[in-house]
Amino acid sequence: MVTRSKVALITGGSRGIGAATAIAFASRDYDVAVTYRNKVARAAEVIEAIEMCGQRGLSVGGDITKSADVQRLFATFKEWRNALDVLVLNASGGLERDLLAADPDYAMHINRDAQLLLVENALPLMAKGSTIIFVTSHWAYLYGKTQQIPAYAPIAASKYAGEQALRAQQAMLASHGVRLLIVTGDMIEDSITPRLLERSAPGLIAHRRATSGPLPDSVDMSEAIVNAAEHPSLPSGHTVVVGGTLESHLTIPFIHRYNSN
Repeated sequence: MVTRSKVALITGGSRGIGAATAIAFASRDYDVAVTYRNKVARAAEVIEAIEMCGQRGLSVGGDITKSADVQRLFATFKEWRNALDVLVLNASGGLERDLLAADPDYAMHINRDAQLLLVENALPLMAKGSTIIFVTSHWAYLYGKTQQIPAYAPIAASKYAGEQALRAQQAMLASHGVRLLIVTGDMIEDSITPRLLERSAPGLIAHRRATSGPLPDSVDMSEAIVNAAEHPSLPSGHTVVVGGTLESHLTIPFIHRYNSN
């Protein structure tokens, strides 16, 4: 009897957490599709790594805030595979000056609206027992409960809105036998976001290390994401915390000086 490989789709899979997650799924015998906005060479490297694991890969470029690009993504995906076991909603944004200049509401469009659009298009491919994972940050997860660095506040607000919008769909997802899991991470050591935030909040990374200990990296996040997907007993709505503690984000006097500037 021939059984098919499971299939995962990772948005924002050309670098960082997304790339590490794609390779981690491939190492667990998943065929993996990744999306990217403009990093075509990096996406090609990820596909090569997936194939080195003995699995098949697909990369599709496009802007997930645009309905036409999302429809093209899934049309391409359906030509490649007719089923999807895991959808990892990793792609996010809000710090890109060029995109914000063209669309001041870009953060909300990518971190909330695009996530709902992706789920809407993916759901017909997802059988009972499939999983959707939304990747977020501690600051976004705790939006409204903790101090925010001004530069990150729009991202935190929009990612929080995206999470809540997805949680509001849990009953509908459950009717399809699909569960929603949330994976939230502390500052990710090797990602671009901490480096960008450090420009407006010098000393931020050192403060987080002093507060929470060693920071997680993309591999730590990827392992948490794959382990969550492979853990069938985790109920829909469950949150996996990676790095530090949520409590350590509830009182952060260090940030006050940036809110007073």
